[in-house]
Amino acid sequence: MHIQSTNIATPKTFTWLEKKITTGIYKTPTPKPIYLGKEGIKGDHIADKTVHGGVHKACYLFSTDHYPYWKQLYPQLEWNWGMFGENLTVNGMNELQIKVGDIYKIGEALVQVTQPREPCFKFGVKFGSQNVLKQFIQHGFSGTYVKILEEGFVTTNTNVILVDRLDKSLSVKQLFELFFSKEKNPEWLDIALNCPVLSEQFKSTI
Repeated sequence: MHIQSTNIATPKTFTWLEKKITTGIYKTPTPKPIYLGKEGIKGDHIADKTVHGGVHKACYLFSTDHYPYWKQLYPQLEWNWGMFGENLTVNGMNELQIKVGDIYKIGEALVQVTQPREPCFKFGVKFGSQNVLKQFIQHGFSGTYVKILEEGFVTTNTNVILVDRLDKSLSVKQLFELFFSKEKNPEWLDIALNCPVLSEQFKSTI
């Protein structure tokens, strides 16, 4: 795996249900290195810090592998890296293989996989249809949030190197499926609830 693109956003405002909403989901590639900090990406805009940013969601990664699937569904959109609101677009990342708790070295930074991304209405606004939320859940490849264990700069073409992983954990895709499934897999649920990396807030929503 390597970094295909580093992306940041400037705030954008739109009207939703007669309210003005500001978002940082409209991320675009930047040629400059980005700094991964403990609470988020330096210079990146986070509109709602109750659901984005913070220790467990400091940086969002999404795979280049999934772009062709979505481009076929939404060919009318103006496509570029950062389309899913990710800070790091990763070439070759697979949520079936990446596990919660995995620690990766990316440039100067050391990061740990924490949880999948949950789509919200702002994602639907960007794609021009709230149907994309259901499609995103059904597709099952969510990208992943990471916490920053060691801060540092990351540039494009930087390798993503696995350093360590937990003895027992779920893949990001398994956790995403568990989160949205009505009938919970009891084995997966037990692993998730006993995972030391998952936040108590996330565990309470499974």
